[in-house]
Amino acid sequence: MRNGKLLMMVAVAALFVTGVVAQSTQKMRVEKEKLYGDTFNPRQKEYANHVGFNDLHIQAIRHIMPEGDNSRLNVIVHHHCKGYDDGTFTCLMFPTGMKDQDKPHGFEYIIPTDQYNTLPAKEKRYWHYHKTEIPRAKAELPDLTDEELQALLPALNETYGKVIYTWKLGDEFPIGEPHVLIVQDLPDL
Repeated sequence: MRNGKLLMMVAVAALFVTGVVAQSTQKMRVEKEKLYGDTFNPRQKEYANHVGFNDLHIQAIRHIMPEGDNSRLNVIVHHHCKGYDDGTFTCLMFPTGMKDQDKPHGFEYIIPTDQYNTLPAKEKRYWHYHKTEIPRAKAELPDLTDEELQALLPALNETYGKVIYTWKLGDEFPIGEPHVLIVQDLPDL
C-alpha cells in the first residue's frame, strides 16, 4: 500500500512539474516580427504552404565570371529566391534559362544590412551592396506589378548578396571547387 501511495505522489508531482514547465515555456516564446511577407513577397499569401523558391524572381546581368571577353557579363541570370522571416533570402541561380530541365549553377545568399554589419571585415569583401549593384546589373523583377516593386525596392536596396557558383557555365556537370563571385569587382557594361 505504501508503494502505491508513493507512486501516486510521484505521479502527481510529475504532472505538476510538467504543467509548470509547460506554462513557463509558453511564456518564454516570443513571436518574432515577420520581416518578409507583404513587402518581400506580396503573393506568398496565395501559396502560404509552398516552400519552393518562388518568393521572388529576379533577372540580372553581370552575374557570370567573364572568361576572355566580357560577353558572358550580358547573360541574364534568373534568381529564384526563398525568403525567410529573419529578412534573409536564398536564391537559386539559373544562367541557362527557365525551361523545365534547366539546372541551377549556384546560389546567392542575401542578408539585411544589420546582419552584414556584424560580419568580420575579411568576410565583407565577398558581399555586394544591392543599392549599387541592382542598377549595375540591370536587375528586373518581372513577376511584380509597379506598385509591388515600389514597395519592395527600398527594402531590397538595403541588403547585401554573396554569390557562390558550384559549376562553370558551359560545363556539363559541376566540376572542381565552388567559387565566390565578387560581383562588385566585375566590369560595368
